[in-house]
Amino acid sequence: MNDYYLLGRSGLRVSRLALGTMNFGVDGFHKAYGKTGAEAEPIFRAYVEAGGNLIDTADFYTAGESERILGSLIKQAGNRERLVLTGKFTNSIDPADPNASGNGRKHIIRAVEASLRRLGTDYLDLYLLHTWDRITPVEEVVRTLDDLVRAGKIRHGGLSDVPAWYAARAQSWAEAHAMAPLVTVQLPYSLVNRSIEPEFVPMAQALGMGITAWSPVAGGLLTGKYRRSADGLDGSGRLAGGAVSEHDWRVIEALEGVAADLGRPMAQVAVNWVATRPGVASVVLGASSAQQVASNLAALEFELPAEARRRLDEASATPAVPPYAMFTPEYQSWIVSPGLGIGDKPEGYHPPVFNAVRQ
Repeated sequence: MNDYYLLGRSGLRVSRLALGTMNFGVDGFHKAYGKTGAEAEPIFRAYVEAGGNLIDTADFYTAGESERILGSLIKQAGNRERLVLTGKFTNSIDPADPNASGNGRKHIIRAVEASLRRLGTDYLDLYLLHTWDRITPVEEVVRTLDDLVRAGKIRHGGLSDVPAWYAARAQSWAEAHAMAPLVTVQLPYSLVNRSIEPEFVPMAQALGMGITAWSPVAGGLLTGKYRRSADGLDGSGRLAGGAVSEHDWRVIEALEGVAADLGRPMAQVAVNWVATRPGVASVVLGASSAQQVASNLAALEFELPAEARRRLDEASATPAVPPYAMFTPEYQSWIVSPGLGIGDKPEGYHPPVFNAVRQ
């Protein structure tokens, strides 16, 4: 896997498929499906030996065990400088301490220092606000991330799971005050969850933040291991027995048909669709084995034919609601008549350059 994208408006080159390590470790919130260090090692090795360089973790994953295991694996492999290591902060690490969670400056600085110790490194390539806490002023977050960049603790800052207006405010504040820009926004995105498209995608494109998409197979729903039953989902995974909407069943059926036509697993087709959507720089994928890593990475070994993409787009589409319905081509025709020939600038157009000082 030697295909890399620049992340947002930066010079940082990242793999189009990232390795998520939320399941590295058997403690804390994610322990139900966690892996021991010995079980995580072949997963990590398979990814980096295939050329992958973007590793995603967080202090909250398996109560910090994900970072400790990952740090040990990186030290063993001796490949720290080759990797783009991503950490996150927000979630509580001490329920008894009100400043041991959230996005305030005190917690961010303490959290990054703790993550660096667990990972056994002196810097993170990417450091993300994990979740909007609805309290901390965005200016405080941006200023703190900028200070960490200047201190050499992190190379770039970013956001995860925040409102679009918050991300836009953060980036605009950074630009207005000559601070380090935010280079990524990490969001859930899949064929059954396209909610980021109306706001986040154009926002990220306009403001220079590459989207890193998580949950591209919707927690396993789009892998083909579940079937419809009277009780909801029939299967052996974590989603068994859950309810699925008719919209999602239409997506699953369309995905199943496209995958059969292409001779590819459903999961690969689902990942390919996300990875090739506008604004997406990389897709975060977890894995339970080295074999699953190899299957995940094969998701970019083929192109979706136009007809297959159309089938998936149509099956997964949801009706635009106000005010977004007003931005569709159909509605826009009320604003400017197509017969007037008014459109965007042609490719290669450059505006005239005027002298700063007029004669």
